Amino acid sequence: MKIRMDVDGDVVTATLDDTAASRDFAALLPLSLTLKEYADIERIADLPRKLSTAGAPAGMQAKTGDITYYAPWGNLAIFVKGGNGTSRGLVRLGHVDTGLPALQRLGSLKVRIERITD
Repeated sequence: MKIRMDVDGDVVTATLDDTAASRDFAALLPLSLTLKEYADIERIADLPRKLSTAGAPAGMQAKTGDITYYAPWGNLAIFVKGGNGTSRGLVRLGHVDTGLPALQRLGSLKVRIERITD
């Protein structure tokens, strides 16, 4: 599934994986969130509810552009730089296809996330 993020007027596109967690995230769309900087490598935001992690691995090593769910905190985490090793509880939802620089800007970012329909 393709999604679009409007980040303070700039467009970011991404592809969600075909997993239980990604489908559960897609069911929340459209969403308006404020992404905050975290550890200089992520942009994070609280989600309205916890996502299903059925069948997900115990953790993963995030790469630049990965869209993830951090199950222990219940938040969305988009990696704007590569992660620091394997993180337990981190579940990949998808990956940014285009527009990553819009997410790499400093400060809080207003974002609207929605499905792209054909």
